[in-house]
Amino acid sequence: MPERTEPGPPASPRDAASPRTGPEPRGGSGVAGRNLLFLREEELRLAQDLLFFGYRDFTAGPDAILAELGMGRAHHRVLHFLGRRPGLTVGELLGILAITKQSLARVLTPLVAQGYVAQSTGRADRRQRHLSLTPAGEALERRLFERQRETVTRAYREAGPAAVEGFRHVMRGLMGPEARRGLERLGNRGPAASAIPPNPAAAMPAAATKSKAS
Repeated sequence: MPERTEPGPPASPRDAASPRTGPEPRGGSGVAGRNLLFLREEELRLAQDLLFFGYRDFTAGPDAILAELGMGRAHHRVLHFLGRRPGLTVGELLGILAITKQSLARVLTPLVAQGYVAQSTGRADRRQRHLSLTPAGEALERRLFERQRETVTRAYREAGPAAVEGFRHVMRGLMGPEARRGLERLGNRGPAASAIPPNPAAAMPAAATKSKAS
């Protein structure tokens, strides 16, 4: 007579509805690992909701500042990337923004006219136009950055280093090859997630955390 065995715990409806088609990912086990492999439509729609509302509130502060100046997000993008890489050529900026020359001209012309962006001719190739922020442009870009830095810093502190690293992986995964190349051209290989400023409200003091890490 075969030996009797006790039945294991019943599978959850979620597991039953998600047939396994391959091994679990490395480092993942149990329900958490399976959920990463088998994302249902509702979970994907939740991701869209999070991206929409997160981006809405992330841009709300700068939008208000720009509206006072008669500008919008297209102007912010130009200011941001020239702040990140002073001296970009028009061609390089077109590649980063993935827009037409006509679209860039509509944004760049008023920024130059109002004294936020300066143009210079390339030394090696006089056909090139190099773009950089003027002192007024640097001040405006910094003001916009400070508003968004508050939002990102708060979110990073609440989430913690592991979540921040996961967020970076997801965002890179959303990018196509050209966007990833643009990110790398800006020098964004990313500092370690552990470089997040410590949360003052955390249970362990920052000094103790630093001592433990060493």
